[in-house]
Amino acid sequence: QVQLVESGGGLVQPGGSLRLSCAASGIIFSLYAMGWYRQAPGKQRELVAIITSGGSTNYAGSVKGRFTISRDNAKNTVYLQMNSLKPEDTAVYYCTVDRSVGRTWGQGTQVTVSS
Repeated sequence: QVQLVESGGGLVQPGGSLRLSCAASGIIFSLYAMGWYRQAPGKQRELVAIITSGGSTNYAGSVKGRFTISRDNAKNTVYLQMNSLKPEDTAVYYCTVDRSVGRTWGQGTQVTVSS
């Protein structure tokens, strides 16, 4: 059974940084693209960043230059380094993996950017 467990969320002041982690189990992690999505209150869930099995990355325009997605295949973990955080980055952040059987979501971790 595939499990994705996010951690690292919390409360941070504007301009601050956080690093999210997502530990995966039940899959051959290195074979799959991993993603981070977020959902703010009253808004639709949106893609934040993805990283392919080969390490190529893609970002939403709103986070490009501030966020960095990376992966450690030895630890079955994907990361999201978030710098220069803004109040509009406040959301629940979800880790995903896409396989032929569909997309699996983690439980999410709350990020709140506020002074």
